[in-house]
Amino acid sequence: GVTLSPQALDEIDMTIDYAAELDALARQIKRIGAVNLAAEQEYEQQQQRLTELSAQITDLRQALEVLDNAIAKIDRQTKSKFRETFDKVNSDLQHLFPQVFGGGTAWLELTDDDLLSTGVTIMARPPGKKNSTISLLSGGEKALTALSLVFAIFRLNPAPFCMLDEVDAPLDEVNVGRFADLIARMSQTVQFIFISHNRVTMEKADQLAGVTMQEPGVSRLVAVDIAQAVALAE
Repeated sequence: GVTLSPQALDEIDMTIDYAAELDALARQIKRIGAVNLAAEQEYEQQQQRLTELSAQITDLRQALEVLDNAIAKIDRQTKSKFRETFDKVNSDLQHLFPQVFGGGTAWLELTDDDLLSTGVTIMARPPGKKNSTISLLSGGEKALTALSLVFAIFRLNPAPFCMLDEVDAPLDEVNVGRFADLIARMSQTVQFIFISHNRVTMEKADQLAGVTMQEPGVSRLVAVDIAQAVALAE
């Protein structure tokens, strides 16, 4: 048995059920189960895995930071490039539109302050009209305004030649003449190849190429140099 000293006996709290507490502790120890002798090795393995995962997390955070910086840089460059391009196109449109219509004004406006999500509105006022947006123009005026904008964009990075497929079809005779004059002016720097059935447009061409069918089912190509034809006629 166990012999307790008088001092130890004095420290015993007789109100505590030590037997019940002992049983509870025994049950807790039993629930813990057998001692895992490999716990230290498993701890080292998990610690190594934690170290690897922590390093990967650090790498990912650094990569995210690099990507965030790259995105911010691209956004800045995109805004700068868009603003530069917008200003050039706007300036060329303001220059071309009065030439096409013989007066009037046209310009571009941004629909939003955010250059990454903004839209662009075309404002056009032909001579003698007080409208503000292109939606209030006639069909021919819309077509000419659109051509002015297309050519303003085209002038940013012009190609050696430009092909137009019956773009004068919706135009009346007056507007066809304006369109032909615009093509004639721009042809000094760009070669235009256009498909047209309009007499006014064809008169502005330097060379004509057409297809005729003198016999049923037999097509023949006919080409005319306007300058030579005029010299021959004179």
